[in-house]
Amino acid sequence: MKNLQKGDKKLLNAWAFYDWANSVYTLTIASAVFPIFYEALFSKRDHYIDVFGLHLKNSALISFITAFAFLVVSFISPLLSGIADYVGNKKAFMKFFCYLGAISCMGLYWFNLDNIYIGLGFYFLGLIGYWGSLVFYNSYLPDIAFEEQQDSISAKGYSLGYIGSVILLVLNLAMIMKPDWFSIQGTATESASDIAMRYSFVMVGVWWVLFSQYTYYYLPKGSKDTDEKLTKSVIFNGFKELKKVWGLLKENVALKRYLGGFFVSSMAVQTVMLVATYFGAQEIKWSSKEEGTIGLITCILIIQLVAVVGAVLTSKASSKFGNIPTLIFINCIWAVSCGFAFLITLPMHFYIMATVAGFVMGGIQALSRSTYSKLLPETLDTASFFSFYDVAEKIGIVIGMCIYGIIDQRTGSPRSAFIVLGVFFVIAIFLLRRVPKKDTLKVS
Repeated sequence: MKNLQKGDKKLLNAWAFYDWANSVYTLTIASAVFPIFYEALFSKRDHYIDVFGLHLKNSALISFITAFAFLVVSFISPLLSGIADYVGNKKAFMKFFCYLGAISCMGLYWFNLDNIYIGLGFYFLGLIGYWGSLVFYNSYLPDIAFEEQQDSISAKGYSLGYIGSVILLVLNLAMIMKPDWFSIQGTATESASDIAMRYSFVMVGVWWVLFSQYTYYYLPKGSKDTDEKLTKSVIFNGFKELKKVWGLLKENVALKRYLGGFFVSSMAVQTVMLVATYFGAQEIKWSSKEEGTIGLITCILIIQLVAVVGAVLTSKASSKFGNIPTLIFINCIWAVSCGFAFLITLPMHFYIMATVAGFVMGGIQALSRSTYSKLLPETLDTASFFSFYDVAEKIGIVIGMCIYGIIDQRTGSPRSAFIVLGVFFVIAIFLLRRVPKKDTLKVS
């Protein structure tokens, strides 16, 4: 462990490198390989399954499981962030969730419809592990970077994440499309390509654990150093801190209004990102299963590569025009894209959609995080403020995924859900326009 000063280049790079380590989860598990693998399980039957006493469409089921996982994360994050700030060991909590997520990814190797509950359990815990670790990862930003460094290092983190995750996905794609190159053999009940997908889940877990060690080597233990034992009051301190943060919002009009816009925008953005591949697998007219697999993974690769450029350009645009105007512009693009998604049917349409989404995906995430960090009042208890940020984000995802799942379940198609998501972006634009100007913070 190295004790580096705030703003130190090594410390900043180590923090950003965690995006390299954990972004393979969002790409392989949340966005690319697992959704395709999940759809393939239903290739020889209809898209419905009897589970939890209900007859659910497969994509609606995964939407509801995702929503429930985010609901759990939104509840436990204030507990954990309050404890982390109190005992001054954010890194230990970040490690726990990192390893929980990584082991759960490896557990997806055994996902099948005969043992659907075990598979859904690993998927559920993987989500909790990934998003739980981000509560503490994000809270480190104002601790390790000065205000003028936060936009660029936040963007660098996302860029590293996109690059690292693409490297692993390309390797996974080679395994899936050419399993014989890797001596992967099929069985009587499963193709070699499907088995290669299972191997990719294990590789995600190993990658995540391995590369996160660089981050843990340099990150400080936390903002405090105390040997206080955990008590009941400490455990529930996180909720007290959330209440305190809520009270402080009344005094910080810019932060309060920004959070309103962020809540609605994030609700839509995260939902689109989580369901895009399921949508593409079911709603786009691929000529064959093989074309669909290649096409969907190609679209994800396009998004990742373009997003690197998008994150950098967004950072530069925010420096020139301000954070809030840049966010408003990006939300406008998202709103138009959702309207386009309602109409698309052909693979070429999906490729175009992926390219546009890539440009604005990384930018809106990185800029949202750094804008919030800039608007925070001076405080050492940053985990509590970022817990509030994360709770708002997670509750938004719960609402977004439930809306998507309900529409998908009731209509048999998720297309109408994209119209609703487009409306959310319009609302976010209106709310962001109400954020008062803060020229000294360069957020408007």
